Amino acid sequence: MERKVEIVEVAPRDGIQNERVLLPSADKIELIRRVAEAGTDRVEAASFVNPRRVPQMADAEAVMAGVERRPGLSLIGLVLNAAGLERARAARCDEVNVVVVASETFSRKNQGAGMADMAAAAAAILQDARAAGMRTSVTVGAAFGCPFEGEVPADRVLAMIESLLPAQPHEIALADTIGCGVPTQVRALLAGTRALAPAARLRCHFHNTRNTGLANVLAAVEAGVDALDASTGGFGGCPFAPAATGNVATEDVVYMLERMGVATGIDLDAVLRTAQWLGERLERPPIGGLSRAGRFPAVSAGACA
Repeated sequence: MERKVEIVEVAPRDGIQNERVLLPSADKIELIRRVAEAGTDRVEAASFVNPRRVPQMADAEAVMAGVERRPGLSLIGLVLNAAGLERARAARCDEVNVVVVASETFSRKNQGAGMADMAAAAAAILQDARAAGMRTSVTVGAAFGCPFEGEVPADRVLAMIESLLPAQPHEIALADTIGCGVPTQVRALLAGTRALAPAARLRCHFHNTRNTGLANVLAAVEAGVDALDASTGGFGGCPFAPAATGNVATEDVVYMLERMGVATGIDLDAVLRTAQWLGERLERPPIGGLSRAGRFPAVSAGACA
C-alpha cells in the first residue's frame, strides 16, 4: 500500500467547537501555527456561523487575521449560508467547506432549514465561491446515521451528492457526524460517490464515538479516499448532536497509516506535543490512544521476541 493520503486538520474548528473551555484567539492562532509546522497543508481554521449558536467560533475573523500565511498552507472556512461565505471571503479563506445534512430532522436542528433548502443554498454558495477563485468542498453530514431518525439510507446520501454536482465542488466529503458508521458503509458510500463523480476528490470525516473510527479510516484508505479529516488530540464533536464525542485523533491516524506504509507527510512527534499542549488549555487530557500510550518503539538489535 505505497501511497500518500492527505490529512486535513480540523482541531481548530471541529476540535474545539463543543468544548466547555472557550479558547482565546491567541491560542487558536497558535494551534494553527503548530499543526501547520507539523506538516499539515490544509487546516480547517474557523467556521463562519452564528456566534450565538456556536460561541467557540465567535472570533473567526480575529483568528484568520492573526494566522501567518505561508506558501502551501490552505486555510479552510466552514460556511452554511451566503452570509457565512461573505465573511469567509472577507477573512481571506483559501477554501470554503459547505455542509449539508442527509437527515431532515438533523438538518433543521443543526442548520435551521430542511434538506432541500440547504442543498439549494449549498449549490449557490459553491458556485459563488468558485467564481471568487476559492477552492470548494461540500460535506454531507450524518451520512452514516442520524441521532434523531436512525439509519440514513445510502440512496438518500447519494441523491444529495448528485444534486450538488452541477455546482462542481472540487471535493466531496462524507461525514460520520455521530460516530455510528461501520466499514461496509464506508466502502459502499465511497463507491457510490466515485461512480457519480469520478473526477472529484473524495474525503472522509470520522468520529470515534463507538470506537469504529480507525476501522472506518482503514476502509476509506483501502477504497481509495484522497483525504481524511482528523483532529489533534482527538477532540471534537457537533454541538447539536446528543452524546457527541471526539474526532479520530490525528496522532492515531498518522501512526496507523505510516506503520502500514501509507505516507501522510505529518511529523508525529510534533502532533503528540501539540495534543498535550491543547489538552492543557482545554483542561482535559487528549482522547487519542497514542497520546495516552505513546509511540510503539523500534525493536532494538538483539531484543527477545
